[in-house]
Amino acid sequence: MGSTVYHLSAALAARGHRITVITRSGGGTAPRVEGVEVVSVGWAPLPMAFTRSYGRSAMRALRQLHARDKVDVVHLHCPMISWSAKQLKNCQQNIAPVVSSLHGSWLGERDGLVAASEQKEAAVWANPNDLAILLTAKHYSGYERAAVSGSNVCVANSEATKRDFESRYSPPTDWDCEVVHWGVDTSMFVPLHRDDEDSMTTHERIRSSYGGSRLILAVGRLAARKGYGLLLRAFTKVHAADPGARLVIVGRGHLRSRLLRQARALGVADAVTIEPGMPFEELASLFRSADLVVYPSYYEGQGLIPLEAMASGTPVVTVDHGPLPEMVDQSVGRLFGMGDPDAMADAIMTELAEPERMVSKGEAGRRRVLEGFTFESNAARFEAIYERA
Repeated sequence: MGSTVYHLSAALAARGHRITVITRSGGGTAPRVEGVEVVSVGWAPLPMAFTRSYGRSAMRALRQLHARDKVDVVHLHCPMISWSAKQLKNCQQNIAPVVSSLHGSWLGERDGLVAASEQKEAAVWANPNDLAILLTAKHYSGYERAAVSGSNVCVANSEATKRDFESRYSPPTDWDCEVVHWGVDTSMFVPLHRDDEDSMTTHERIRSSYGGSRLILAVGRLAARKGYGLLLRAFTKVHAADPGARLVIVGRGHLRSRLLRQARALGVADAVTIEPGMPFEELASLFRSADLVVYPSYYEGQGLIPLEAMASGTPVVTVDHGPLPEMVDQSVGRLFGMGDPDAMADAIMTELAEPERMVSKGEAGRRRVLEGFTFESNAARFEAIYERA
């Protein structure tokens, strides 16, 4: 969400708008962008409850901003911020119309965790954030219902997210909700330049550092709903068929030690590496050096990792569920049934067995991102939405 706000703000500023981002304190310092002001506010670092404390702090900062520099449109990003129906009405009456981006629902997150638990993913009930979602999602969904009913315009990040909100919250008959898929940074996530000496040197260094002949990459938070336990089970079958295959998982979180123990128990520890995170530039190099990106998540509002892989010219294997088929199909990768490690393994091995086809799929993925998933197109769409609001 931070990435999408950063890039959307920069793209809107490039179109001549002035943007103020009111964000939680402690998130680090982003590069300065002309036309974008960043205001940091306090919040209570408690699972789920932070959305309410951040919301109250953001409202105070918004009033102060409006008093000195009239605001034209307020753009909320849900469920990161939770405003009540009263707060939404107050904003509309005293400050400006409200556009609410729907990045996914708390109830959807909860359902993803339940599905992960049924598949015996590591530590579903041990992670404080996951536990908070399981126990309080129904309560906090009330703020999502308020956003659905109390916003001038809602913008879902996928058709799946729009259907999710329609089925759960029964929006009013005149509900104004548009689908805008988020884009990715197509200048950072680029295919490998095989005629560039520096790019090839980096590529060869990355490949040699992990060893093996095949490099499979998975990226995302080390959380139960991301499906890494299932991925390890699938990779066991892949590695048995191709001992040269290597799996690299990049993500921060509390599950690293549990996942490494699982890899040891499955007998693939020597072929699995879990990186605790890395700068975007290094991650971009890894994306374009991988043979294949796998995204086994149980729930997403949209999911940007497949698009970052496609922008990098790397084919994607992901679940035939939720919003993922809106971005990935047989022309740019392969889909498998959610929660099925054998189907995942078969999809991975089928892709790896056709190297020439993988190259063409990577090229098709890059074209698809450039045609429909850029921040420039996001900015144009949101500019029209703001005008409508």
